[in-house]
Amino acid sequence: MGESSFIMFGDMISCCEGNNIRNESKKKVFIIVYNQQALNDWQHQIPIMKDIMNLNPVLWLNPKLKNMNEIASLPLEGEDIKKAELLWQRFAPFLENEFPETADTKGMIESPLKRIDHMKEKYFSDMEGALYLKCDHALPIAGSIKARGGIYEVLQHAENLALEAGLVQKNDDYMKFSSKSFKSFFSQYSIGVGSTGNLGLSIGVISAKLGFNVSVYMSVDAKQWKKDLLRKKGAHVLEFQGDFSEAISAGREQTMADPKGYFVDDEDSENLFLGYSVAALRLKEQLYRENITVDADHPLFVYLPCGVGGSPGGITFGLKQVFGDHVHCFFAEPTHSPSVLIGLATREMDRVSVQDFGIDNRTEADGLAVGRPSRFATAISDQLVSGIYTIEDKELYRLLAMLADTEKIYLEPSATAGITGHRQIEPYVREHAIELSNATHIAWATGGSLVPEKDMEIFYNKGKRLI
Repeated sequence: MGESSFIMFGDMISCCEGNNIRNESKKKVFIIVYNQQALNDWQHQIPIMKDIMNLNPVLWLNPKLKNMNEIASLPLEGEDIKKAELLWQRFAPFLENEFPETADTKGMIESPLKRIDHMKEKYFSDMEGALYLKCDHALPIAGSIKARGGIYEVLQHAENLALEAGLVQKNDDYMKFSSKSFKSFFSQYSIGVGSTGNLGLSIGVISAKLGFNVSVYMSVDAKQWKKDLLRKKGAHVLEFQGDFSEAISAGREQTMADPKGYFVDDEDSENLFLGYSVAALRLKEQLYRENITVDADHPLFVYLPCGVGGSPGGITFGLKQVFGDHVHCFFAEPTHSPSVLIGLATREMDRVSVQDFGIDNRTEADGLAVGRPSRFATAISDQLVSGIYTIEDKELYRLLAMLADTEKIYLEPSATAGITGHRQIEPYVREHAIELSNATHIAWATGGSLVPEKDMEIFYNKGKRLI
């Protein structure tokens, strides 16, 4: 490996970006600056690296993937998922009271599992197995997969504060959290989050509803309608011209300067991860109701759009706890933002960004526009994810229009990234000698139901022109 260097001054870190030096404070990590020799070495060691750097779609199979009985330990266990589900259950009365859209599920935040046969018949008639869409675009409150992790972390923080203050016990009726006294109590605390859009939306909505002072630090990729909706819901929105890394760094610094501030750190959050992982328990129930078996003869393939890696990583962790080696999870990233792919393939994890490889991190898939992966999530996904593929923006738009035409389901561009996952896996299936005739394929739809009609019309028309 070629030489690399870093610059660090106490709590101040200088990160080289081209000819520029950017200072980030209060985050004691080493930002490594790789020279051309190091990049050349990686291109030699990782055959697909040239294609990644040239923005060509690729498939990477994880050489570190392990069977569950081969994994000595992970930072979290299956028992942690069960504890997270209990917190969701405690807050169900509060959520049902504050958000009428959760009445049908009695305060639980969950989405349907829908078989998309029309899409399959028209566009994927040669695929083996059944194709389903996990409709997290329809999750109540926040309209995206981030409702799982974001809302969970804020609820967990609110519960901890209330427990420490003696305001509640875990066997109480959590309708208490709807009272004026509780909202007055939380008003003395602040919450911050850096976001490309959807995570900020989930954090902003639930935090404001509980009574927190909430600030959302939005990157340049965030859509205007998401900023407008956040402000309408009572969140303070701060906009940045840089990408996700700039927004999260600024948010972390400013939030932690407040003694009563709490920062939801998408790059390093165990609680976000746990919130996502509970989806596996819910999916198990849905598959059971659909009479879908998951075992060696009936493999389950799940395709997850990936940004910083927290939501797909958390869901993968949960699925592996539930279904073991019979589930095979693949992440999907934009060709312009393959942060988790580069982190895992180089073994540098969160110490590298896509910009280190000359990749611009500019994509229409705003929820996936992340240059540096999550430290916490990537370390766990390293042993669990089967592979990662990249996809071009124009393909996301095409899939958006195709799904709308065949199933009358409307997603954000980023949320369509998992729909063609079944087309990517042939080398993996061959390597692992997997029979697909009885396979179940699930594309995880991550956002879209709250997109304004005029914006969705623009997305759809663009996709139709590309088909």
